[in-house]
Amino acid sequence: MNARMLEGRVAVVTGASRGLGKAIALALAEAGARLALVARDGAALAETARAAQALGAEAGTFLCDIAQEASVRALEADVAARFGRADILVNNAGINIRKSITDFTLEEWNAVLTTNVTGAFLMCRSFVPYMKGRGYGRILNLTSTMSHVSLPGRTAYSSSKAALLGFTRSLALELAPEAITVNGISPGPFATELNLPLLENPELSQMFLSRIPLGRWGKVEEVGRLALYLCSEEAGFITGTDILIDGGWCAQ
Repeated sequence: MNARMLEGRVAVVTGASRGLGKAIALALAEAGARLALVARDGAALAETARAAQALGAEAGTFLCDIAQEASVRALEADVAARFGRADILVNNAGINIRKSITDFTLEEWNAVLTTNVTGAFLMCRSFVPYMKGRGYGRILNLTSTMSHVSLPGRTAYSSSKAALLGFTRSLALELAPEAITVNGISPGPFATELNLPLLENPELSQMFLSRIPLGRWGKVEEVGRLALYLCSEEAGFITGTDILIDGGWCAQ
């Protein structure tokens, strides 16, 4: 792939302050994309921006709660004012609450579903119009292996990610006439902040490792490279699908 294949493209990346979102943002930056970095943690977001700028990319930071309609509308206006367009949207921001179904409060349940599903809807509703009529557009939704399989204590998270997968497929069909592709990326066990409860528990961490055929946790840079390919011109015939990057977890 061309090293600067995304030169001039504007990429909006949610949850860009850390983990997979940061890795994806930096992979796109290295390929020449101009970045609208979105998150709620301003200090961490600024670190991502500095790392992207060190790669020669233009990067703006935008504080936004993607679960709030007014916040997303304000983000849309701010990104349009700064960049004037949006070619790529990465819906990465998400939350996970791990507990028994009988221990969930309605507020906790709604928080997971609203952030992980409604947030993607709000972002797409705001930024898809900027992609139409250009003959190119890329939307990536971070779906998770938990949209395919599950574990105890993941009822809210699995429900939200399975819904996001259905959203991805339908939106891909809707936007295909515009040459806008919509795909899911389903990461398995990756060493990110979201998985700290597992990483910091030696027994749980070893249990996960024993179930990964490749025998290791994923590296965030590997998701970044996959995202970069899906955003490239070379991936223009890939849409409406979900790509597992899980070390073989779901093949069992």
